[in-house]
Amino acid sequence: MNRIPLIDIRSFLALTALALIVIVTAGCSSSANSEGAPDKIRLDYAYYSPTSLVLKNFGWVEEEFEEEGIDVEWALSQGSNKALEFLNSDSVDFGSSAGAAALMSKANGAPIKNVYIYSKPEWTALVTANDSGITDLEDLRGKKVAATLGTDPYIFLLRALEAEGVPSDEVEIVNLQHGDGASALTSGQVDAWSGLDPHMARLELESDAELFYRNPDFNTYGFLNVREEFAEKHPEYVNRVIEVYEKARKWIQENPEEAAKLLAEEAEIKQEVAVKQLERNDFSEPVPGDVQRDALIEAGKVLQESETIDPEANIEELTDELIDPSFAEETISE
Repeated sequence: MNRIPLIDIRSFLALTALALIVIVTAGCSSSANSEGAPDKIRLDYAYYSPTSLVLKNFGWVEEEFEEEGIDVEWALSQGSNKALEFLNSDSVDFGSSAGAAALMSKANGAPIKNVYIYSKPEWTALVTANDSGITDLEDLRGKKVAATLGTDPYIFLLRALEAEGVPSDEVEIVNLQHGDGASALTSGQVDAWSGLDPHMARLELESDAELFYRNPDFNTYGFLNVREEFAEKHPEYVNRVIEVYEKARKWIQENPEEAAKLLAEEAEIKQEVAVKQLERNDFSEPVPGDVQRDALIEAGKVLQESETIDPEANIEELTDELIDPSFAEETISE
């Protein structure tokens, strides 16, 4: 019987071990590249999200990632529709929107997750001029109402009409961005406007406009959304962004007057307008959960009835896919 030389066995084992080391090292390298630090983090800021204004003003995001050499880029969102457009086009990694607007975007295939609640606002209501003669939803039949499609004010309008038994096709909805809708109301181009703060608060104080229909429960929450791809590749950095959002949330709670001043400066509005806007925001519950889920399911049903969302879509499944509390639960300690 021929013997296999001992040196050959030793060589074979050594080569095998070396190959295993190479494979394991390559796997670890690939994992590090896919889940390591991003080159930059892109966020939006919005006048309807005071926490984002605080972060941008104080540079806390830049401070958090400075040592790692990670660049931070900011983009202004004029409304939920713009924030969601930025997310869908891969222009930002984190975008601020109303919850129901995020659900609409998710129903259309947007690869996003809600990971944080930046506020519980009453940021929208139905607004009219004080001499318009409009006092309830019935008065809107045959009238022009400004609203920004794909945003919470638009969804609020649909829910209000549905609740009061006024068919949406009996109202002419004029699609205008929030600020333009406010201007159209004051100039008489529309009869009413589904408003958004701070524009709504400004019209209340400066033009004596009237909020003739209010329902805080029809306002869906302020969602901080992240692109799914970013969350999958950089989960640690999602947590760290939430951490700085928490810093901003607590600062607002502890410094309401300074927060109103900052909002007034950033949004170029009067201090009293900023105060009124902040009074309509609750910053106490940042972790998304069942309350937000229930609110979105109710909003989704109305959106399906108006065929804004596919009537065949499973709203509960879409909501579960959208809301991901795991990041905030891991990051935020009560």
